[in-house]
Amino acid sequence: MSSKADAAIIDLLRKLNRNVEIVSRKLERLIEVERSAGGHALRPSVSVPENMPLDVTTLLGLPDHLRKSALALASLGEATATDLSKETSRVRAVESDYLNQLVAMSLVKKKRKGRDVYFYIES
Repeated sequence: MSSKADAAIIDLLRKLNRNVEIVSRKLERLIEVERSAGGHALRPSVSVPENMPLDVTTLLGLPDHLRKSALALASLGEATATDLSKETSRVRAVESDYLNQLVAMSLVKKKRKGRDVYFYIES
């Protein structure tokens, strides 16, 4: 693909992410209403099947914080937690934790180059 096509795809993914964040906030409000009305706590969970490729359906199933990391990693291609923290404006330690959660879900791979650990999405 050309870099223009890549940029267009990344732009569309970012727009999709913004829309999903809006929907997510609305769902969280609905959950709060249900909790107060029903008197019991609902706990939303995310279940991602192992070895599932990172696609739109998978992204929609992720919590906002993990989706933001995954989209940033997709735009960078391969990155360290430090690189991603600059992209997402979050603390490196937080980003490292989120990336390792994505690795545990088998959505992201990691490899070591010297002292650095690089994360990437296997296509």
